[in-house]
Amino acid sequence: MLRKFSSLLVIAIFLAPLFLVSSFAQEAQTSFDGKSWWNHVKVLAADDMQGRDTGSPGLKKAEKYTVNQLNSAGLQPAGVKGFYQPVKFESRQLVENGSSAALVRDGKVEALTLGDDTIFSTRVDLAPAVEAPLVFVGYGLSIPESDFDDLAGLDLKGKVVVLITGSPERISSALASHHQTASERWKALRQAGAVGIISIPNPASMDIPWSRIALNRLHPSMELAGAEFNDTEGEKLALVFNPAHADKLFDGSGHTFKELAELAKDRKPLPHFPLMVSIKAKALVKKKTVKSANLVARLPGNDPQLKREYVVLSAHIDHVGVGQPINGDRIYNGAMDNAAGVAVLLDVAASLKQHPENLKRSVLFVFVTGEEKGLLGSKYFATHPTVDAKSMVADINIDMFRPLVPLKLITVLGLAESDLGDAAREVALKDSVTVQPDPQPLRNVFVRSDQYSFIRQGIPALALDIAPTTPEEKQIFADWLTDRYHAPSDDLAQPVDVASAGKYEEIIRQLMIKVANDPQRPQWKQDSFFRRFAEAAKN
Repeated sequence: MLRKFSSLLVIAIFLAPLFLVSSFAQEAQTSFDGKSWWNHVKVLAADDMQGRDTGSPGLKKAEKYTVNQLNSAGLQPAGVKGFYQPVKFESRQLVENGSSAALVRDGKVEALTLGDDTIFSTRVDLAPAVEAPLVFVGYGLSIPESDFDDLAGLDLKGKVVVLITGSPERISSALASHHQTASERWKALRQAGAVGIISIPNPASMDIPWSRIALNRLHPSMELAGAEFNDTEGEKLALVFNPAHADKLFDGSGHTFKELAELAKDRKPLPHFPLMVSIKAKALVKKKTVKSANLVARLPGNDPQLKREYVVLSAHIDHVGVGQPINGDRIYNGAMDNAAGVAVLLDVAASLKQHPENLKRSVLFVFVTGEEKGLLGSKYFATHPTVDAKSMVADINIDMFRPLVPLKLITVLGLAESDLGDAAREVALKDSVTVQPDPQPLRNVFVRSDQYSFIRQGIPALALDIAPTTPEEKQIFADWLTDRYHAPSDDLAQPVDVASAGKYEEIIRQLMIKVANDPQRPQWKQDSFFRRFAEAAKN
């Protein structure tokens, strides 16, 4: 007996390293090196995709490539027509030679130069002509939850408001971001009687220099077709004003834009006062119908009950297409924004086929269109999902995560809002990655990508972005926004850290697995502002 036991012990000792090798090999197999991710990016952001504008032949080509990859990964179609969920848009393009804007001061008309002084926003259905007095309304926010109201006591009936983008420091970033969305802001202004908005970008939080904003001012905007999606009904005028020329609005008011911008930079309260000028504007807009599609794929779970629920992985597949040339290049490739996110979803899908996980819940891979037009594809999907709306337990969104530096720190947008943030922290720490909340609340990033469409339907959601850790890395990220964001230089020639991308992919994969296998659905935190959407969805 002892001799037999000794023999078994020798065999066990001999085989132990083999089991360890097998375990480490499996671990290595299920991690990512970033190379396959970059190969997807190279296809999706190639010049022949023509910048993947919504409804364009280039986007359709990118969608076809994505569908082929989904088929190869063994995913099931979960759209309306196979993998596709058709979405219809109204395209609006300003005809600038038939449009104009001017200030009227003491009866004298002072013409504004479109592109230099101001630009029209065609994201609202502009009226052919508007003439109205101007009132400065600070940040232009009405937030009952924080007993804050920029509009209180002001006579705005029939007037156009002028505001500086941003929010006061005492308002939480999540709450402020929500109330700065076009629909929420206009809801309060319309109730107060306003007929239009002139927005001045806060110089402290401008992602893109004015010269580039103005360069593509005639690129078409879009809105979802159908009255149910018209969140800015009654907004007759929407202008964006160049901060460098904003004193034209404030002359004679007793205030300067420099004074107001200094307050806004530090999120301090702003004054409210009538301006000494009126606005006179004419807008000629060319409209047409555009058809595009979301892509939806399913990986079924294995639990008899939980497989009816879904963890959603989302990324937008569109970009801004072909625009005005910068350094002779007209193709806005959108490599980081957001071929990078699409590539993560495709890599994760392929990894699950190669190394299957015993997932309890099902996983829904959603590639949305029209994000660059205002989160429109995700808004349509979240409003008209191709699965039971209440079956979606969480959304993990990937948008422009930018692997420009080694991954040591991740920004988790929505970190404190639901226990998805706790799960993200746990998964990241296992990979020696620290997490942080949004370090730049003025940029309102949490409501500027597709996770917000799911949040509005009560679904806990977050997005993860690689973050810089040193002054040098912070400068790299700042320079990227200035030089590459929504520019042709967001292309395949830019330097990327593929190992960082691979590490990010593994965190996304492990977070998805954790949520899929947790017996409990993710829950909003009790003190989260966004919890109200979940409560509304139950009714």
